[in-house]
Amino acid sequence: MSKTRWLNDEEQRAWRAWVDLNAKLSARLNRGLQGTGLSLSDYEILVALTDDDVTDHSLRMYELGERLQWEKSRVSKQVTRMAARGLVERRDCADDRRGAFVELTEEGMAAIKAAAPSHVELVRTLFFEGLSPDEVAGLARFSNAVLARLADESGQG
Repeated sequence: MSKTRWLNDEEQRAWRAWVDLNAKLSARLNRGLQGTGLSLSDYEILVALTDDDVTDHSLRMYELGERLQWEKSRVSKQVTRMAARGLVERRDCADDRRGAFVELTEEGMAAIKAAAPSHVELVRTLFFEGLSPDEVAGLARFSNAVLARLADESGQG
């Protein structure tokens, strides 16, 4: 039986600050998008569909879920809500009866183009303001190291 390695006081403070930061930042970014008619979940899907490596602004449902690290049911429900508002379309996959594509519509493209400037400015203000280039680089190294451990742990490395 292995012995639990409890967090020391400094680790505990850092961990709780990280959890609190993540929750408050997500909530604030969501509120920041309210005037655009998009939720943070809408925005995340629109960003995924407009990434440079996405051909024709279309992804398989499972690919979208993998990119966002969302459960299949969450992707399906969010896409259904967005399709009802005309932001995306769901298309059947010709070579897989169970599969489907999510495709960005003109309305979806217009929505992300309208929302992106204020969203990016809010991210800059809340997250990057006051950080030096070295601190930003350190944050990137830290984030990538944790992401690598997560990938190794899940076998996706």
